[in-house]
Amino acid sequence: MKNIFTIILSMTLVLSCGSQEKTMNSNEDIKKSDSNSKPKLVVGIVVDQMRYDYLTRFESKFGDGGFKRMMREGFNCKNNHFNYVPTYTGPGHASVFTGTVPKYHGVIGNNWYDKQTKETVYCAGDDKVESVGTDHMAGKMSPHRMQTTTFADENRLFTQLQGKTIGVSLKDRGAVLPAGHTANAAYWFHGRDEGVWITSSFYMQDLPNWVKEFNASDIAETYFKVWNTLYDITTYTESGTDDNTFEGGFNGKEKATFPYDLQALREHNRNFEILKATPYGNSLTTDFAIAAIKGEQLGEDDVTDVLTLSFSSTDYVGHNFGVNSKEVEDTYIRLDKDLERFFNYLDETVGVGEYTVFLTADHGAIDVPNYLRSLKIPAGYLNNMATKTRFEEYLLRTFNNSDLIENVSNNQIFLNRKRIDSLGLNINTVTEQFVNELIQYEHVDKVYSAKTMTTTDFTQGIETLLQNGFNQKRSGDIILVPDPDYISYGKTGSTHGSGLNHDTHVPLLFFGKGIKHGATFEKTVIPDIAPTMSALLGISFPNSATGSVLGFVID
Repeated sequence: MKNIFTIILSMTLVLSCGSQEKTMNSNEDIKKSDSNSKPKLVVGIVVDQMRYDYLTRFESKFGDGGFKRMMREGFNCKNNHFNYVPTYTGPGHASVFTGTVPKYHGVIGNNWYDKQTKETVYCAGDDKVESVGTDHMAGKMSPHRMQTTTFADENRLFTQLQGKTIGVSLKDRGAVLPAGHTANAAYWFHGRDEGVWITSSFYMQDLPNWVKEFNASDIAETYFKVWNTLYDITTYTESGTDDNTFEGGFNGKEKATFPYDLQALREHNRNFEILKATPYGNSLTTDFAIAAIKGEQLGEDDVTDVLTLSFSSTDYVGHNFGVNSKEVEDTYIRLDKDLERFFNYLDETVGVGEYTVFLTADHGAIDVPNYLRSLKIPAGYLNNMATKTRFEEYLLRTFNNSDLIENVSNNQIFLNRKRIDSLGLNINTVTEQFVNELIQYEHVDKVYSAKTMTTTDFTQGIETLLQNGFNQKRSGDIILVPDPDYISYGKTGSTHGSGLNHDTHVPLLFFGKGIKHGATFEKTVIPDIAPTMSALLGISFPNSATGSVLGFVID
């Protein structure tokens, strides 16, 4: 009997020790899993002026390693929209990374009228800083007009500034706003006669050696070559004819048709500036982003770094040639190649499965209205001079005064409040009179007052988008909405800014560490991106984020 108890006791001790060992190993695995659960690098990609349907329209021309890889290995939100207007570059980049709308982050346009200083200000402009890397004023930029934090800011705070943030874009606002207030650096391309990447004293007093070496290498110079279609132009059946009346083209070339000899055209198109309006601007951006990862040693340890990367050439090409052009198609085919090259570099350096990427856009774009009209679709161009003349006549006739308006911009009217007060008029009464007058004008679809925006809780339609884009401190007293597909723009090329689907419906792809495989038609909105990335990283949401975590995306 004694031997039996001894055997049982021995077995109990062995099982207990084994259980303890398993528990200890399990705890170690949990700790190890926790420390390795976050990506070493997050890359937030914004493709300037990318409509959602470019993913499907050009899909047959894409390779397997760019857009298709993201869709195949990652998660595709197919019904992703901007939930505010105006859909411009500055507000777009700010909203993607802050997780909120202009109503809260304050970037209400690329430029806007400042009611305090009575001047037009630029979303990234900052006279208090100096250019670094050039003597030109192109470097006087900072994010000081953006009033909220980005998820990159929150990552910096969470990691006690150990996690780096670097912003890269051809456009200053595409680099500065996404990177946020605490970024280690933001770099943008200064063209003209210099062709160099620059920054501002907001970030540093001198360019790092790796940037100086990149600029000295004259990589930008190598892109002055002939731009022809990557594949036989006859296979570009996803776009319109090459020779048409809907495209702008370049100075020094009679027709906007392939091929384009960039070396011959540079002197007619502000030298290095022409590269921005070709797919080679995206290639140059990719080159610099790869150099930044190497130079800044991004993704080399277990503390998450953030790279914000904006491809701007798609916007320049779209504005110049229009949504339906072969130039746009070729630009996206070539961007797909650049994305593949970039992802391959991340695989080799950061490691497969060690980084996370999201890709979206800052807005979409309209088809050229003249093209739409040729197909009998209602569209056209606003006659702003006729509207101005008619309204001034109304002011003189009704108030015997023509200086009751301080500024008209971004489809907003800013009233001269001092003048209105001096005439003994009530501001709300005058505003309503103006609203009732303007709604009668040709191609004015809707008119709303600031009072309406601040006292009415809209829940759907264009009114909700207007309200999300309305910042009480910075926006105008009256907001106008043109008829659908009526724009203030030249007769060639595409633009954006409206709350219509062609401007609001943009891609949203997630890919890499911590991301599920799949797709959804459930509606998502741009402010959802930053909270989702914050949740993935386990950090605080941006301080004014209003978006939701897309839990179905996170693995």
